[in-house]
Amino acid sequence: QVHLVESGGGLVQAGGSLTLSCAASGHTNSSYAMGWLRQPPGKEREFVAAIPWRGSNTYHADSVKGRFTISRDNAKNTVYLHMNSLKPEDTAVYYCAAGQNTLHIRAVNPDFWGQGTQVTVSS
Repeated sequence: QVHLVESGGGLVQAGGSLTLSCAASGHTNSSYAMGWLRQPPGKEREFVAAIPWRGSNTYHADSVKGRFTISRDNAKNTVYLHMNSLKPEDTAVYYCAAGQNTLHIRAVNPDFWGQGTQVTVSS
């Protein structure tokens, strides 16, 4: 079992920046891929970004490419989502996710979820 806790959400004006953090605990010695999903108001949960346990490959949804960057610090069992040039359509609850590989996260089918953190972007 892996327990994920997100932090860093909040209210920001369009064009601003936020960095989300996700601290993992539990069976963190397992080589889980990590990532971020989000659920905009009234919409389905969608993939945002994913990163494998090791290696430099990262994956970002087309809607956030060039604006968001995922990174991780395995020594701290923490994954980050650096969000720049935020838009009102980025408003959503952002969930940290862990899975056996990045495909599970990209398919919005991770093994573990966090509770989510609200990000609101005002116009």
